[in-house]
Amino acid sequence: MPRRKDSLEGEEEGELQDETTGEDGSAVVEEQSSGSSTEEAIDVEEIDGVGKVTAQKLREAGFMSARDVAYASIRDLLGVVGSEDRAKQIIQSAQRLIGLKSFVTAFEVYENRRSVKYISTGVKALDELLGGGIETRAITELVGEFGVGKTQLCHQLAVMVQLPEDKGGLRGKALYVDTENTFRPERVVQIAKYRGLDPQEALRNILYARAYNSDHQMIIVDEAKKIIDSEGIRLIVIDSLVAHFRAEYPGRENLAERQQKLNHFIGQLLRIADLYNIAVVFTNQVIAQPDVFFGNPQKPAGGNVVAHGATYRLWLRKSKENTRIAKIFDSPMHPEKEALFRIAEEGLLD
Repeated sequence: MPRRKDSLEGEEEGELQDETTGEDGSAVVEEQSSGSSTEEAIDVEEIDGVGKVTAQKLREAGFMSARDVAYASIRDLLGVVGSEDRAKQIIQSAQRLIGLKSFVTAFEVYENRRSVKYISTGVKALDELLGGGIETRAITELVGEFGVGKTQLCHQLAVMVQLPEDKGGLRGKALYVDTENTFRPERVVQIAKYRGLDPQEALRNILYARAYNSDHQMIIVDEAKKIIDSEGIRLIVIDSLVAHFRAEYPGRENLAERQQKLNHFIGQLLRIADLYNIAVVFTNQVIAQPDVFFGNPQKPAGGNVVAHGATYRLWLRKSKENTRIAKIFDSPMHPEKEALFRIAEEGLLD
């Protein structure tokens, strides 16, 4: 379905229109990475023009392979190599080394998407809504007010990703970034038991990071690039995305800086999801629209930056008792549709 975005934004949130380039100065392009083991195996020292000293600096900055360098912006490398010209030369050399092409056919894109995997939510109705589950190489946003099950679903996904593929998982680990101190390992134990996993092993397969401010949140994700391959991470959870940004940048006078940082952070997540063929899920708050008299009086926080950054957007809301309704309201390929699920001691169920 075509993506629909409102052009006018509420003054309370004060969203800005998106730019055609990233906050780091790099062009927004369709990336054609395959996440192949061949690319992962090419060390940065094999890049033409990169010696041992520069290679070590690149690794320390989080560029662990030629693939990482090939998809970096000049600004990303500027602080590492010292000049724009050298940064450009190294990036271009890395792109040639991994065979990155500026243009590909739609058929090649189609073939490339065969590498996309899905993590089951553990709820058949939700999986059907999403066309198979939570997609890798994409960002899925969970929107809703307090108590609708966003964090519960995040806990469940951190368990489900550990299952074998024939049971809906990817045999991988999860990186869980907690910004509001809502992660509960006890909940993981309950869900893991129901899904037939050893609870202690399930906990060991979730790498947890508590983010205390927006800068810390960004550093955690930047550091994650160094361990995704070695730890076998297949899912990154950010719960929640905008809480720190909203708290630290209040008022319209701080709006531009906040949106730029948020845009850069989401850009990081998009790049990581695509390059490493992993799934990224973040939760988002809702804000009131006091001037809306018909329709939904709430909207997702973060404005156009978040709206354009998320690949799939799910709105969760309460129904009766422990039942919840999930609606996919923005997707490049799915129709708007709803699904029911319930929250039980065993986790989220049909």
